Amino acid sequence: MSDEKHLRRAIELSQGNAEAATGGPFGAVVVRDGMIVGEGANRVITDFDPTAHAEVVAIRAACRQLGTYDLSGAVIYTSCEPCPMCLAAILWARIDRMVYANTRADAAAIGFDDAWFYEQVALPIDGRALPAQRLLGDEARAVFQLWAQNPDKIPY
Repeated sequence: MSDEKHLRRAIELSQGNAEAATGGPFGAVVVRDGMIVGEGANRVITDFDPTAHAEVVAIRAACRQLGTYDLSGAVIYTSCEPCPMCLAAILWARIDRMVYANTRADAAAIGFDDAWFYEQVALPIDGRALPAQRLLGDEARAVFQLWAQNPDKIPY
């Protein structure tokens, strides 16, 4: 029953955005130990931030609330199946489980089509639409070595 309760909160957040026209119709909540520790609605337009999707906003809020970058033990409830960026953020946050309502096909039907992004991620770097050039590998690798050898580093 709590899955439905928390997912309804994510849907409420998405509805608020849809009604106010302040961002896309997306909402998300992060729950740990049965309590909402972070929630968010899409803030792309209001924050002038293309990364401010509901899931990312909710993850950021949860991490601030808990004082950690590791959300192991948490569940994310999202009004829509996440885009590739949000899915990656969910995975990086180490969230244990995801519950969603709308599918990516539902999102595409109203103009939020993520198919191209999914396709781009799957391609080798030299086959993507975004031109990419590698430079200064030796210099950058030296910084990686510095980090790897630092006994005070905090791995994540």
